[in-house]
Amino acid sequence: MEKVGVFDLIEQMAALIRSEERKKCTVLGLQTVHSQALDYVSRCNKYSDTPAALAKYLGMTRGTVSQTLSLLEKKGYLKKTPDTTDRRVVHLALLPEGRTILVQAKPSELLFQAATLLKQTNQQEYETVFINALTALQKANQSQSFGLCKTCRYFTTITNGFVCGLTKETLTQSDSEKICQEHITA
Repeated sequence: MEKVGVFDLIEQMAALIRSEERKKCTVLGLQTVHSQALDYVSRCNKYSDTPAALAKYLGMTRGTVSQTLSLLEKKGYLKKTPDTTDRRVVHLALLPEGRTILVQAKPSELLFQAATLLKQTNQQEYETVFINALTALQKANQSQSFGLCKTCRYFTTITNGFVCGLTKETLTQSDSEKICQEHITA
């Protein structure tokens, strides 16, 4: 029997997750892009909560993302707030109704069951494989990593908290645990 490569396995996993997500979104009257946008907004930090960052993350045009955001805003799932210093910049925030719909749309049960099964094996070994595969895909695509702030080269711990070494701004605990578009793997 021929061995299946890591990237073939990842594609199969992604297809299964997308299929489950599509089913849940259909029941909720959403498209998967709506769920993906809500998920991103729920997980991004203050440097990445903009329509432009969302477009980069999803690999979509700004126009498509703009239409998606308008619909989600109209449904009361998220809000757009102008930046206090640069009025051209808009920040996105998930509203309580958006959190509720996101929980319903995510294929959480499938992922929870899979994670439970994975914990019964050598999980560390698999995490390393997935991290290496993701890094290889990002390098091949020459894309940003959009990693967790606290895993970035610029993330700095100081006596009373955290600082972004790139922007020199103070970070909250919450920001440090969220996705950042400026992320560079440490």
